[in-house]
Amino acid sequence: MSCPFSSLLVETGLVQTPVVLDEQFFREWQDDLPAISDLDKQLLDKVKAGYFNLLNYPPLLEDVVRMAIIDPILFIGDFYLNPFYVKSEESLDIAVLDEDVIIKGRIDIVVFKDKLWVMIIESKKASFSIEEGLAQILAYMLGSPVSEQPCFGLIATGSEFTFIKLVKENPPRYALSKGFLMRNPGNELYDVLRIFKSLIQIASA
Repeated sequence: MSCPFSSLLVETGLVQTPVVLDEQFFREWQDDLPAISDLDKQLLDKVKAGYFNLLNYPPLLEDVVRMAIIDPILFIGDFYLNPFYVKSEESLDIAVLDEDVIIKGRIDIVVFKDKLWVMIIESKKASFSIEEGLAQILAYMLGSPVSEQPCFGLIATGSEFTFIKLVKENPPRYALSKGFLMRNPGNELYDVLRIFKSLIQIASA
């Protein structure tokens, strides 16, 4: 089914809930991040090199993004091992209007212990903005059975990674990390993995 961004904002009530801009609200993506090993870095360098290789063979679709980028990061971080468990939610179609052309894509959700949600966005174009998936992942997070603790999320397009924190107050409040880009100098996947490890630890507490 189609999930336009604006209608989802209204349906979830988030249209009245501005993003929190206070840096102190979402420190979990910045403070006390665990170290990663040299082997982790070598493997992540291969993931980044694989991404640029994939750009030579467009389109970069969700199945390919997940297989070549997301799954290796989860594997490197040991997120498939006990005590973690992963479940996939039903994929949803999304569509946006760009210069009078409808661009279609898909959203795939992976959930860790109902506290950490990972959204993978497929695009028939080079990339969707993370904005196209923000309302949808927040709707999923709001529906999580965990209410007394913050929920965290990650939106991944293949080229960009953005983390989310949601606190279920009345009204709900959420904030975003900076966007980590594959095209930036160095390898920002190091930071993505470190933040992922930190949030997993919080979600498992």
